[in-house]
Amino acid sequence: MCYNVYMARISKNNSDFYQDRNLKNLDRIDRLLEELPPFCEDFVRGIETRTSPLTRLNYVYDLRIFFDYLSRKKFRQKPMTELTLEDLEAVTDTDLELYLSYLSNYRFAGKRLSCDERAKARKLSAVRSMFKYFFNKGLIESNQTTKVATPKLHEKEIIRLEGSEVSSLLDTAEHGDGLSDHAFGYHEKTKVRDCAILTLFLGTGIRISELVGLNNESIDFSNNSFVVTRKGGNHAILYFSEEVGDALAAYLAQKESDPRIPPSEHALFLSLQYKRISVRAVENLVKKYAKIVTPLKKITPHKLRSTYGTALYRETGDIYIVADVLGHRDVNTTRKHYAAITEDHRRSVADAVKLHHPEDES
Repeated sequence: MCYNVYMARISKNNSDFYQDRNLKNLDRIDRLLEELPPFCEDFVRGIETRTSPLTRLNYVYDLRIFFDYLSRKKFRQKPMTELTLEDLEAVTDTDLELYLSYLSNYRFAGKRLSCDERAKARKLSAVRSMFKYFFNKGLIESNQTTKVATPKLHEKEIIRLEGSEVSSLLDTAEHGDGLSDHAFGYHEKTKVRDCAILTLFLGTGIRISELVGLNNESIDFSNNSFVVTRKGGNHAILYFSEEVGDALAAYLAQKESDPRIPPSEHALFLSLQYKRISVRAVENLVKKYAKIVTPLKKITPHKLRSTYGTALYRETGDIYIVADVLGHRDVNTTRKHYAAITEDHRRSVADAVKLHHPEDES
């Protein structure tokens, strides 16, 4: 099939899912903005052309916590909806540092919460973006966020599965050993699907959002490839092995023989309600099998992606290929995540250079 025709077909079939997801996020943004200072709407609208709805939604969530803090701690219970740009301009760098400290142990919406260094950095980034926007527009005279240091981020150890654990995870999904009686009752209905999902994660490094967004038409068995919608909405073709292809083919064959699946449902992976499977459901099924195989490791879909990235880097030694396959825009992101395993390469080449050759010793 012509590449452009193939991509056009996939784009059309995927558009409904991503359009619906974006519309839901936009609805959430609108509802949350009603709780925030009126000028927040100007900020969200101002960054619309360079951010996705999901990014803006996360900004709004973070700003809601920031303005709740200001309302209660700095402006003496002044309602968030009554805060003005003059109030924003009155915020000092000390206020911002106190806010970061507050995030270590705070209460919001009736819950006691705590942010680690990465969560603090993300929340500070949202506040910085807002201050920068209004400063560049000339609506505030100073940008106090430039005086506040980003929390130091310590490198996190990459949690991934080893080779034997990968095999055990797939065997557990296939046979159901170790599942509770309740979970085992559903296993016969879901095992083929679950094996296909886990195999796709471990064999391609696909993101969970990309996996959930796949449609039946996304898969091209003639080329052992499929199309994903990357961050930012761009499409990319990824390729899979025969092992992954077999798992996908088994699942599609099962679907074709199930008359209960609505003809109008194009989603590749379905829930027991015959609707597109949710991100939460995929996270739960990964956790369900992983805690049996490796209870001391907190394995998530992203950790399966890391497992694939690590294996690919070990096999190829090419960080650029790993970055391209995983869809990293910046190879430094890939290098940061997989730098730890370069120790394996250093060890493997320790004896590669010979100082004395046999003929020299004769």
